[in-house]
Amino acid sequence: MLEKTDRQAGAQLRWSVYALLIAAATGQMAGRNLAVNSVNVIALDERRDGVDLQRPFLSSNDRSRWMAVRALVEQGRWEIDDILDEPNWDSIDKVYHRGRDGQMHFYSSKPPLLVAMIAAEYWAIHKLTGWSLGDEPYAVGRLMLLTINVLPVALMLALVAATLERLIADDWAKLLAVAAGCFGTFITTFAVVLNNHLPAAVCAAGVLYVWVRLRQRPDRPAWLFIVGGLAAAFAAVNELPALSLVGLASLGFLWLDWRRTLLWFVPGTLAVAAAFFATNVWAHDSLRPPYAHRSETDPEDNWYIWSVERNGRTLTSYWSDRQGIDKGEESKGVYALHCLVGHHGVFSLTPVWLLSLLGGVRWLRRGDASRREVAAAVLLLSGVCLVFYTGLRPLEDRNYGGMTSGLRWMFWFTPMWLVLLAAGAEGAGRLGRAVGLVLLAFSCLSASYPTWNPWTHPWIVNWMEWCGWRLFQ
Repeated sequence: MLEKTDRQAGAQLRWSVYALLIAAATGQMAGRNLAVNSVNVIALDERRDGVDLQRPFLSSNDRSRWMAVRALVEQGRWEIDDILDEPNWDSIDKVYHRGRDGQMHFYSSKPPLLVAMIAAEYWAIHKLTGWSLGDEPYAVGRLMLLTINVLPVALMLALVAATLERLIADDWAKLLAVAAGCFGTFITTFAVVLNNHLPAAVCAAGVLYVWVRLRQRPDRPAWLFIVGGLAAAFAAVNELPALSLVGLASLGFLWLDWRRTLLWFVPGTLAVAAAFFATNVWAHDSLRPPYAHRSETDPEDNWYIWSVERNGRTLTSYWSDRQGIDKGEESKGVYALHCLVGHHGVFSLTPVWLLSLLGGVRWLRRGDASRREVAAAVLLLSGVCLVFYTGLRPLEDRNYGGMTSGLRWMFWFTPMWLVLLAAGAEGAGRLGRAVGLVLLAFSCLSASYPTWNPWTHPWIVNWMEWCGWRLFQ
């Protein structure tokens, strides 16, 4: 009885610390959202008199999604032509193709499912308050980011903590992992912009938590299979390589309980897939999302390359004459090096992931069945996605994620890597803990370096250029 009471007291203390860390991170993300601001560089360069140069949307990437949200709610359509004419609403992340009316229109280049879901919240705000993203971009945009980004990230951190409680015995290792999740990864950095990486990371945390729960519960309730299927599929529609997560999770769930998987998990994945294709048809009259329309042989099926006369000006797609980092890295070997340990490196920018690699190897060698399964799955998925991005993408896609503070293609692995991080820190002595703290400090440096805008180069890029390196010419 005394031993059980001690365990309960220890768990209560750890959850108190988890709650403190998550509350601090949530407040920090919320505060940055309330202060987020940008200057319209295009308007500044053209010196447009009377135009407000400030806006709360920090890059073409997130403005592309916001424009689609506005068009859908305010105009009842997916075409963003009219919004593009408004000051401060420019974006290079747009496609141009024929609409259902037979005319050529501009659209956001982002997959429409996430946009449609965000538009539902905007519709409610718009109807209840009368505010619009055009008239009140700061009030509406910041309010929505709190619910779209900050609260889900807090949920992700709680799911990571709950998973650690089921897999890790070492208190210090668990606290290190949660602290890293709160302050040392790019997930919180990107909480100030509308993006697809955060929901994918939250879903990955959900899949991992569900798997661990099911492995430890003999009753295996149906709702866990449903949540697992929904989460895995929604991760994939936000991050295409997360299809590997869907495939691996499907095999694992089938092995665990094939009847419940077919009855509950599979319908969950199919529901998300149906919504994904339905919104593609709704927005673009095509089953394929915009990024799948980049044909090199059929101009009608390449929505990214266009030139059009508009308002007395000739507009040409940015993607027909890429600049700087978007030209792509010619050498696959150099690209892989910088993605791992270079200026956009997973390990150089966030060195706590070295402990994740150590933890994965440790569990593969000495873990029990459930821990070996988690380690094997995470390491396999990580390897597959790294090979996909570094070795299988064409030149134009070897751009490190564009102008961004980290290798954002891999951000959705954050919750899974945090669990392995704790495995790597288990049983550390004084020296090991000191090393862990140093790795955490440098990871926090990288995550906090882009204080105002995550769509900036990592600190390593700026340092290398200061040293005289000529990058992205």
